[in-house]
Amino acid sequence: MSVKIYVGNLPYSVTGTSLESNFAEFGGVSSAKVMLDRETGRSKGFAFVEMASAEAAQAAINGLNGVSVDGRAIVVNLARPREQGGGSGGYSAAGYAGKRSDVGYGNGGYGGGRY
Repeated sequence: MSVKIYVGNLPYSVTGTSLESNFAEFGGVSSAKVMLDRETGRSKGFAFVEMASAEAAQAAINGLNGVSVDGRAIVVNLARPREQGGGSGGYSAAGYAGKRSDVGYGNGGYGGGRY
């Protein structure tokens, strides 16, 4: 069973291969992926590493959390599960998701809402 680890506050110079080699000291690494900005292709400053076992993951967390990498203290902990949801409002199949009863059309004078 593999365990996913969140690695934050990474310097932009860190790559997936360097991350994988650092975590391999603590056990088997299934994958190491630095998150990149879609538009610029530059690192977002965080990554996810998947370790082969829970023991290896805990050893990596204990050994690397707070370690300075290029002058930045990295944060290493268990990754939280991805939250299910439709994003940040906007349009969906059911219509506009960001409805509020206190503003909008029909709730007041010409302004369309209460002030």
